[in-house]
Amino acid sequence: MRRPVPAVEALLAVALLVAGTACGSRLPESDFEGRGTAPAPAGGAPVRVGIITSATSPVGGAAFTGPRDGAKAYFERLNARGGLAGRKVEVLTCDDGGSGVGNNDCVHRLVEERRVVALVATSALDYAGAARVSRAGVPDVGGQPIGSAYDTYPHLYGIYGSLAPRKGRPGWGGKLYGGTEVYRYFKREQGARTAAVVSYNQAASAAYARLVTRGLKAEGYKVVTEQVDFALPNFRAAAADLKEQGADLVFDAMDTHGNARLCEAMDDVGAKVTAKVTNVQNWTSTVGDDYKDAPRCRNALWATGSSRNYEDTGHPAVREFRAAMKGRALAQWQVEGWAAAMWFTDAARSCAVLREGDITRACVDRFMDRNNSYSARGLLVPVSFEHRSEPPTSRRTCMSVARWQDDHGWVTQGGDMTTNCFDVPQLSYQP
Repeated sequence: MRRPVPAVEALLAVALLVAGTACGSRLPESDFEGRGTAPAPAGGAPVRVGIITSATSPVGGAAFTGPRDGAKAYFERLNARGGLAGRKVEVLTCDDGGSGVGNNDCVHRLVEERRVVALVATSALDYAGAARVSRAGVPDVGGQPIGSAYDTYPHLYGIYGSLAPRKGRPGWGGKLYGGTEVYRYFKREQGARTAAVVSYNQAASAAYARLVTRGLKAEGYKVVTEQVDFALPNFRAAAADLKEQGADLVFDAMDTHGNARLCEAMDDVGAKVTAKVTNVQNWTSTVGDDYKDAPRCRNALWATGSSRNYEDTGHPAVREFRAAMKGRALAQWQVEGWAAAMWFTDAARSCAVLREGDITRACVDRFMDRNNSYSARGLLVPVSFEHRSEPPTSRRTCMSVARWQDDHGWVTQGGDMTTNCFDVPQLSYQP
């Protein structure tokens, strides 16, 4: 299990400041759609699952839809092959608009009105309805830990697992823990010694930058911090300084637009680095367009995560995923949504093994709440859920690493993710 340091959470918080806060309102019926609603075969009524996505959030339409799209592709394929014991999986999607009010409305509709067996591949900017999902005993399978909900409540099972007690308070005493494996990797495998951390002069961005700086220093790096004005950022000055300081790596606490502008500035001043490190949310096939004006920096982009690179076509599970996506633009979050749907499917199939006679919330929850590792046929670094009373001080953590190359896309680095492992300290942070 690898609970990542919260890069995505911090960057999304920053992006929200650019777009403004969603006020939230009751969702129109058009935002709550049934998917895969073909008449059920003789096997019985459809198995109903829900997917909550901040598809129209202030961050932008494409920011959160990857997990949903991957899960839907999996269920479409499953239904084409006969469903679950002859029963179709009926997928109900709900767009919460990126607001807490909208999220609570989606939870009410899916959990209380439509009585879904489970939620799958949740990707919500503000998971305000998480406590309601937990109180209802509805398993939430393979959601993205954009906030702290998956380390807070029972019945919620994030895609990266959790060691936390999950008794209604985040982590241990309100603190979560993340490892330094990313920094260890670049030090050991790429010989990096100096790292730059670029942030905005804004609270969420600065807080994340401090966390990255702390982890880098724990791994023995010289750290160069660069802060740019949120309203009028001077990326060229930051790029020139990190060049002058001889930075091997560049980490950031900024939104995608800021990242692209920083990369452009780095190219303009001739800053050459071993790696410009990004996160799994930006591990997409659209990098060529997103960074079109920064070819040198673009080809120094590296991403790290806990799922198998969608470019690893030598792996049968990856080939199956890509075939189902039917030529669409690909993203690593789609792989994780696909894995979440597979996870639910395996849990649902366990109900028949237990001879309960039906696929129930309780049955699916029992399958999920085991201290057994799960890898989604090799698509995930093995995931487990424990209820440790004390936080870990160190852990052996494994990760996937990829580098963007214009002629090849994301190329896997460092060997297989199940052997690309490090014994690293776990650092606490406030969610």
